[in-house]
Amino acid sequence: MHHLRMAAWGLAVWMGIVAAACAEAAAVLRARKTVKMLDDVYKTAVVLITDKYVEDEDDFPAGAAAVAWFKSISEKGWHTVRLIDATGEPYDPDNVAKDDFEKGAIARLKAGSDFVDEVEQDGEKRYLRAATPVPVVMKKCVMCHEHYADAKPGEAIGAVTYRVPIE
Repeated sequence: MHHLRMAAWGLAVWMGIVAAACAEAAAVLRARKTVKMLDDVYKTAVVLITDKYVEDEDDFPAGAAAVAWFKSISEKGWHTVRLIDATGEPYDPDNVAKDDFEKGAIARLKAGSDFVDEVEQDGEKRYLRAATPVPVVMKKCVMCHEHYADAKPGEAIGAVTYRVPIE
């Protein structure tokens, strides 16, 4: 009888571990889905701003608007989002990869990946770090970034990086 109780206890522990692992995997998938939705919203807005409001090089560039917008979002604490350079010639010195994740993500995006992510533990909290490529999508981009004229179609000239809580 003792062996049966021990087996039942072991099975209960194992099932609890499996349930926790499944819950964690589901939380990571939700965070990944959130990043992909945010990425679509942010990039769509930047392209629309560029298309509708940027007419010449004296206009406020959509990339600068994105940097200010992302800083404001990050300061509010919902998630962190940054626009970073992948060309080696950043428009602003603050827009460079700052940590190992961002540096590795730039290398992978330049090699052709369309999404890079990893789970990060920070104290008791877990975060999904993610990066997506920013290619040249319109000729207006070259007004402020002459070196983008040589970019191949679809080539990552930058990235948007995210740090989203896993909940």
